[in-house]
Amino acid sequence: MAKVSAKVFNLKGKATGKVRLSQIFRTPLRPDVIKRAVIAIQSHSFQPQGRDPMAGKRTTAESRGVGMGISRVSRLKERQTAAFIPSAVGGRDAYPPLAEKKIRRKIPRKEMRLALQSAIAATASKEVVASRGHVVDDVPDFPLVVIDEIEGLNKTKDVRDAFLQLGIWPDIYRVRESRKIRAGKGKKRGRKTKQAAGPLIIINENKGIAEAARNIPGVDVVTVNSLNAELLSPGAHPGRLTMWTSSALEKLDKLFGER
Repeated sequence: MAKVSAKVFNLKGKATGKVRLSQIFRTPLRPDVIKRAVIAIQSHSFQPQGRDPMAGKRTTAESRGVGMGISRVSRLKERQTAAFIPSAVGGRDAYPPLAEKKIRRKIPRKEMRLALQSAIAATASKEVVASRGHVVDDVPDFPLVVIDEIEGLNKTKDVRDAFLQLGIWPDIYRVRESRKIRAGKGKKRGRKTKQAAGPLIIINENKGIAEAARNIPGVDVVTVNSLNAELLSPGAHPGRLTMWTSSALEKLDKLFGER
């Protein structure tokens, strides 16, 4: 049976009260819908590709017709070299990519909401979070709810101490060990290293926590108003280790509940 309430912890890892959980946390897990939503969100950042319409065509080559004992491909006038055709060196592409191609995926609004609700519900299941690869042995409760005081932390050391008390810091070690240098030319394109996704902190208002936590590898901080399926399910895999502030949790029904 789904939980109806969750414990609220202070920065020392001690339970100080309880908060009622939204109906959203009872949403069934739908990995198929989450994947469609994540792919749609990712497609909005794709860069359109296209070719110059005249690429490979800036030449005086033309076919010499029949009767010469040679193929009828387009050739340069001053020599026998073929040009312009797709099979020639420097020739045009047969089917070049078009900048007009529709690369933005869209899904129905209700389906996107279902994906978000399902991704939120997945953060409350210890089994789903653990199956995604997170280290959750020391995490005291799911979903993990913390007092609003954490939003005001403005030093990385303070965030680290809070993570230690709340059992999240072992997952940061997992992220650090996962870092590796990317293979291939991607190293030249602004993404030299790869690393796993770490904990997600969902807050109601940023009072310094975002700047304090940005140097901790794998950690993302987002306000509840900006929540989406990709943040909750990186790589379309639901069950990211998530920390909620109590005020952010209380706004869920208002923002993402049934309409």
